Amino acid sequence: MHAPAPVEERAPVVRLNPVIAGREVDSRDRAELTGVDGQVVAEIGLAPRLLAQAAVHEVRARATSGAPGAEVFAAAGELFATATLDGESPREYQRRVALATGSPRGTVERATAGIRSALARIEELNAAELPAPFAEGAFARHWVPRGRVLAVIVPNNHPEPNVTWVRALSLGYSVLLRPGSKDPFTPRRLTAALLKAGLPAHRLAFLPGGHDLGDHLLDQADLGIVYGGPDAAARYGNRRDILVRGPGRSKALVDADSAAALPASLTSWIADDGGVRCNNISAVLTSGDVSALADALAERLAAPAPLPVTAAHALLPATTRANAEALGPYLAGLAAQGTDHSSARYPQGPLTALDDTSVVMRPLVISVDDPHHPLVGTELPFPFVVVAPWQEAHGTAPLRNSLVVSLTGRHTRLAEQLLHEPSVRKVTTGDVLPWLSRPELPHDGSLAGFLLEPKALIRPA
Repeated sequence: MHAPAPVEERAPVVRLNPVIAGREVDSRDRAELTGVDGQVVAEIGLAPRLLAQAAVHEVRARATSGAPGAEVFAAAGELFATATLDGESPREYQRRVALATGSPRGTVERATAGIRSALARIEELNAAELPAPFAEGAFARHWVPRGRVLAVIVPNNHPEPNVTWVRALSLGYSVLLRPGSKDPFTPRRLTAALLKAGLPAHRLAFLPGGHDLGDHLLDQADLGIVYGGPDAAARYGNRRDILVRGPGRSKALVDADSAAALPASLTSWIADDGGVRCNNISAVLTSGDVSALADALAERLAAPAPLPVTAAHALLPATTRANAEALGPYLAGLAAQGTDHSSARYPQGPLTALDDTSVVMRPLVISVDDPHHPLVGTELPFPFVVVAPWQEAHGTAPLRNSLVVSLTGRHTRLAEQLLHEPSVRKVTTGDVLPWLSRPELPHDGSLAGFLLEPKALIRPA
């Protein structure tokens, strides 16, 4: 099945290089970044080990306590969202990210606004994660950085996690930044915005490269933050100096009475932002009719038309033709492990090729007969959900290892029990988005609690 791709003027290929102490360094080690339509989006200058080590020495030698004022970060957020930076307009940035990552352009547009909002209230975000200040007579408690230099391995799935390393700068850290291979554009644009807004140039180094470079930066820094999948969680999860933001495996538990009324909400929980969020629901457990709920979800999820990711109304992510050729047999193998409820909606499978050679990944719904089935917890970079049965006797065990668990109907009574489950990071109840939050509420633990530690200051009475 082919859908026509509207013709739209393409932004020129951009050339990105490492940035050290505010200076762009031309690197002879280069890699082409190809978009989902098979066209080159950017040429990336990679930081070799010697250059990366020079950046480490530069950043560490000038790392100081204290942080720029909140006005620097608010100005940077405004520049990021509205200004032409290094010759790139916001629209060109959003188009490049969509083509490179396969995320729908609307997702990138909303993320741009989200980053702008977060940087405008960065002090509020930080303060919300810390206890109230303590000072009593001669005694005071201060929260101070646990180190001077932070290494961050940035993800590709969504632009908004980049707020994490900007917050680290606002908490007094200097940052060594290794961008994701598909989205170097967001951290590079944020780097340009921060420098233009007045961030001291020695506080930040932008260093594109591979996994070896990331490992080196993590070993050289005082602390590290890593975004990644199960492999990253297994590799770094036991290191006390590294905060791992790993798989989401977010789940919903739906009772029989709510199942008939919730498909519209569940569709949003599963597929908003193209299903690429770590808190998109990837497993729905129900005490009701599994097959009926899976059919209802498959019907609703199949509604969006497959469009190029740069189209204004695109809702689904895409990948390259080469990736699709490898993904197709894998998806067929997954579907064979249960009942495929999407095949009736698109008999040729969930991968739809467009005339621009990109391949849209349409939602896939599979049901299984066991809440402990290996498919429960499987995450894919598009709307993918497994529906499974749940009974009282199963308890909370099938809901473990989840970034978010959404409880509906009478199952909301499990909320307190799940809050005390160490492998569940957040619980929502009722008809609310799994990513609904406020600054006072942690998304995945406390960033400030990882980066800072309390110290006592005692003065003469």
